[in-house]
Amino acid sequence: MRPAGNHIVSEPDLIDGCIKGNRQMQELLYHRFSPKMYAVCLRYSGNTEDARDLLQEGFIKIFKNLSKYRGDGSFEGWIRRIFVNTSIEHFRKKVHLHDVTETQEKTIEDKEWNVLDNLAEKDIIKMIHDLSPGYKAVFNLHVIEGYSHKEIADILGINEGTSKSQLARAKMVLKKMVQDRLNRTSNDTVNL
Repeated sequence: MRPAGNHIVSEPDLIDGCIKGNRQMQELLYHRFSPKMYAVCLRYSGNTEDARDLLQEGFIKIFKNLSKYRGDGSFEGWIRRIFVNTSIEHFRKKVHLHDVTETQEKTIEDKEWNVLDNLAEKDIIKMIHDLSPGYKAVFNLHVIEGYSHKEIADILGINEGTSKSQLARAKMVLKKMVQDRLNRTSNDTVNL
């Protein structure tokens, strides 16, 4: 925790100070968590303007609901969940996913792919940002956040088959992006 004055502020003191409306403590909380939470917002929104709006909205929710934090689990995990939920609410307002039938779901391939080993993390993040909003949301919730398809279906108001379909299609699109990127890289190497 960053120092306040001449001493280190503990997490319980920081939380208590924020609940009491202490601006210095609120600023400390913001500076401690804003970089990581901005990354969460950016991952779901895909653009900096929306990510900044989501960051602001998320911190407003944090400060309004801080007294509800019971200490179960990590404080950062509690904060992260608020930002993920805020981002998903934003997503649900902007995008409508069409349900996929069970028959359609079976026609979508979900092949294993491991070409990602050859790419830098920033390249992969950029590719995820380039996915359509529906694919990106399901991919982030399942692969990054670890939600099950049932949980994703509940969160997004879709059926499980649609969640599975969106993930499989997101993986197919990402696989093609990766293959295209690797082909360009190998062509550039050959042309040197």
